Amino acid sequence: MASSEGNKLWGGRFVGATDPIMEEFNASIHYDKRMWAADIQGSKAYVKALEKAGLVTKAEMEQILEGMDKIFEEWSKGVFDIKAGDEDIHTANERRLKELIGEAAGKLHTGRSRNDQVVTDMRLWLRDGISTVTGHLLQLINTMMERAASEIDILFPGYTHMQRAQPIRWSHWILSHAAALCRDAEKLEEMSRRVNILPLGSGAIAGNPFNIDRDLLRKELRFDAISLNSMDATSDRDFVAEFLFWASLCVTHLSKMAEDLIIYSTKEFAFVTLSDAYSTGSSLMPQKKNPDSLELIRSKAGRLFGRVSISEFSI
Repeated sequence: MASSEGNKLWGGRFVGATDPIMEEFNASIHYDKRMWAADIQGSKAYVKALEKAGLVTKAEMEQILEGMDKIFEEWSKGVFDIKAGDEDIHTANERRLKELIGEAAGKLHTGRSRNDQVVTDMRLWLRDGISTVTGHLLQLINTMMERAASEIDILFPGYTHMQRAQPIRWSHWILSHAAALCRDAEKLEEMSRRVNILPLGSGAIAGNPFNIDRDLLRKELRFDAISLNSMDATSDRDFVAEFLFWASLCVTHLSKMAEDLIIYSTKEFAFVTLSDAYSTGSSLMPQKKNPDSLELIRSKAGRLFGRVSISEFSI
């Protein structure tokens, strides 16, 4: 008889080995490994709740916390070794924890399903991503406002239907795009509150039977609120779709601005000159300066639109 499923989080009833093709087809580690920090963060909070519930001893909790800190260090240094059988980031981290501290690692999954673990990781990872994106977006808006203030005396033709329409200030054009990005920043702030809801403790679908203190988890993981229904909490991906919808609108605004700058940088218009640092040339025509940085903003918008379309079918 083939060996049991060993380190798999779901292998309790299985006696036969998984076909290698199925192993490869089922693995998500190469996608979800980016959530390694969120997974460790969630596990450290969960073991504290287990200790409070009397399901692990204080010594076991400290062992698990120290082991998780070592795993965090390995990921941070880029030396974490992903092994065959690590089908996802959750399995990989718990497998490594068992290598470091032994059998006590097995208690970490008590009462926790990958269903609530996965969605917790996703919310933590997206919350951090939103924070990063917000910082970049505000920096762009501030830069545009500074340029508008310093170049307020530059007059410029305003266009409708690609025809010269009315004279405007160059700063007016800049701020027209900044205004759209300000709306994007407001929407992102509103969305972050809906992302920052704790699903951990929901189990697979029917909750956690071990008296886990979810308010402790909420505080440890800095969530604003606790999910109201365990079935909804583990199946909900609205927050993913909402971020993709937001991103598609934001990238539309960026694409619109990029298109204007591409046109304004041509010899026919010659309103702006692009920096060499953000342009490329031609292997055949040395006189050309190609606005590839702006063209890539527009082309990457299409890729994002495709992901939004896919999400509508999968969520």
